[in-house]
Amino acid sequence: MRISEMLARDGRTFSFEFFPPKTPEGEKNLYETIEVLREHHPSFVSVTYGAGGSTRAKTVEIVSRIKNEIGIEAMAHLTCVGAARGEILSVLDKLKKERIENVLALRGDPPKGETGFTPHADGFRYASELVAAVREHDDFTIGVAGYPEGHVECESKEKDLENLKRKVDAGGEFIITQLFFDPKDYFDFVARARAIGIRVPIIPGIMPVTNFAQIQKFTQMCGAHLPAEMRAALEPIQHDPAQVQAFGVEYAVRQCQELLNRGAPGIHFYTLNKSPATRAIFSRLF
Repeated sequence: MRISEMLARDGRTFSFEFFPPKTPEGEKNLYETIEVLREHHPSFVSVTYGAGGSTRAKTVEIVSRIKNEIGIEAMAHLTCVGAARGEILSVLDKLKKERIENVLALRGDPPKGETGFTPHADGFRYASELVAAVREHDDFTIGVAGYPEGHVECESKEKDLENLKRKVDAGGEFIITQLFFDPKDYFDFVARARAIGIRVPIIPGIMPVTNFAQIQKFTQMCGAHLPAEMRAALEPIQHDPAQVQAFGVEYAVRQCQELLNRGAPGIHFYTLNKSPATRAIFSRLF
């Protein structure tokens, strides 16, 4: 089913994001995680494309298995990185063959070891170009990414919003945000998006904190920030995994409750291929 139809029908979606594992054991653990989270009846799950588009074949394989064997609606990530237009469009053909209807169109992060994005000589420079190509190539429902605190490479939040509007105008039907921890950042972002004419649903992306060093690395990479009170609570317990996870779950529950109570059209959880924290949050929310 198309995610746009879910949003129109239900008003809210609840979804999980996974990444393609690099080892057979990692793949086994991934499907075990999916089976555990399946009990919560997610609207859909998404599968990332890997740094530099390095896992595109595995992405197609995993989304196909999730939809056609496990029975959960799936969305494939698609990026501009490291591939010519023809290669990217051939991925769309493979997805269509596997009955996948939803894609998340992204510019993508540079390959490991590279500090900046360099477009393929015969590729796409921007996510908006990729969105337009997907829309022209076949009939997919297209999601795009939004950045409540601004894209880390963009000169200003205003410019970043202009880029987001280009993606929506090119065919993006819903937005999933980068991780953030202060609900105010999300609602400010939505208000600014609406003010420049972006009308599609904006789904907040939530990453439960389970490792203090890891979340510091993630926030530095994506330009998000840890609120001062959150950092103050985590620093004294950072070497106690159980306490960090307990705090992360409690914080995420409060964050999700505020987002939903104030009208967010669902939650997209960045799971890091693990189920305990996300499952604990769900059990508190529903």
